Amino acid sequence: MLRRTALATSALLIGALLLTSCTGSNTAANPTGQPNPDATLTVRLSLEPSNLDIRRTGGAALEQALVDNVYQGLVTRDADQDNAIVPALATEWNVSPDGLTYTFTLRQGVTFHDGSELTANDVVTSLQTAKDDATIADSAALAGVTSIASPDASTIVITLAQPNIDFLFTLTGRAGLVFRSGDTTNLQTAANGTGPFRVDDWNTGQSLTLARYDGYWGERAGVAEVVLDYIPDNNAAVNAAVAGDVDVALEIEPELRSQIEGTGAFTIESGLTTDKGTLAFNNQRAPLTDERVREALRLAIDHDALVETLGSGDTLSGPIPPLDPGYEDLTGTVPFDPDRSRELLAEAGAQNLTLALTIPNVYPGSIATFLVSAFADVGVTLQVKQVDFTAWLQDVYTNKDYDLSFVRHVEARDFGNWADPTYYFGYDNPEVQSLYAQALATTDEQQSADLLAEAARIVSDQDAADWLFLSTPLTAVGSNVANFPKNSLNVRLPLAGVTVSSE
Repeated sequence: MLRRTALATSALLIGALLLTSCTGSNTAANPTGQPNPDATLTVRLSLEPSNLDIRRTGGAALEQALVDNVYQGLVTRDADQDNAIVPALATEWNVSPDGLTYTFTLRQGVTFHDGSELTANDVVTSLQTAKDDATIADSAALAGVTSIASPDASTIVITLAQPNIDFLFTLTGRAGLVFRSGDTTNLQTAANGTGPFRVDDWNTGQSLTLARYDGYWGERAGVAEVVLDYIPDNNAAVNAAVAGDVDVALEIEPELRSQIEGTGAFTIESGLTTDKGTLAFNNQRAPLTDERVREALRLAIDHDALVETLGSGDTLSGPIPPLDPGYEDLTGTVPFDPDRSRELLAEAGAQNLTLALTIPNVYPGSIATFLVSAFADVGVTLQVKQVDFTAWLQDVYTNKDYDLSFVRHVEARDFGNWADPTYYFGYDNPEVQSLYAQALATTDEQQSADLLAEAARIVSDQDAADWLFLSTPLTAVGSNVANFPKNSLNVRLPLAGVTVSSE
């Protein structure tokens, strides 16, 4: 549930898993009737943001609601097109052959929700502020920028100190969002973006309502308003769907699926994401400093059985998921082998080992239960510490006070965490750090992917963590809804193209 510099929880990241196909079983017909432009689309989400300041508050809850819907950058990513970089506030861009200069053509006729016109100065100021202000999310991602300028009213030029093959992708995130220069809007409780929706009402603890922005520069949104209905309890979410109180429900628990399918009013879909269910090892704390112990723990886990227990998901054997550059199928590199696990523990002098697992209480108890049983079988006692995310952030992420920890790392292209020895993993490998730096600095995409794959193999071979699964989140889409996005819904939920048919 982590990004490169920020995590998700009710205010930070949460996500979904990756599946090898885009859609699940269909239980409802295609939408009937004509799209109703005056309709309200009601979407069930599980996590609500703590405030609306997307620049200084981490979390997928904010990205789901606001990115592409309310706020935009020069470019964005299309999750349903393999995360391709596509135009947003820039109509086109050019990258110099040396990879150091990015020239963007600014879209004309764009206005903020308060009616003021977007200018090149707004873009320059937004990006410069994001670079200079360390309190802004992902500010460090702009550290390599040496200048941001607007030689004329329709051109933005960004210069880098050295090539960064991920730079355009960086601009699709929070650091690339554009805000009105000198805006006095209280961004904790309101918003002033350029997107197809404006924030209309926030009923804290219940819902966030987005209304169509009629001054939008592009094609107008397909519905008059969107109500993001925050229902953390899965049973309550299913009841809301069955009762017809929501049009779409995200992250349906597999065991509750049949209740929704039984209505005949929904299609159950699953999509591709980069959500990695990660069992972190504290690489700086004995006995986890011993690679034999880390390998033994990985060998003790039957990943196929875990996925079956969870009722959805896919296996993953390394730190890079299939949607990201550098992915390599490492299946079989760490097989389920409890006998070898016991041998390694004996070699390391770690028989009768006791370890603590710190896990946020938002995750299914079945994960911890499975691990307790798996480790007990090889002689390791696992003590489970269920905590809220505030405690997890303080104890694990900040203070690095843990043995084992589980969270879901949802963000795309976050391999840099393994090249950062100060990250809570505590993994410090100069070769991995060098390979990652080389992967960013090249302008050759294939070369970059090859370098990342090499680095990822080292991380996996050294058993720096275990990747328990890739998630397959289930989404219930009402039969009256068309064009609902499918992929990476845990971090992006672009809703402008969605329509709701008339009864």
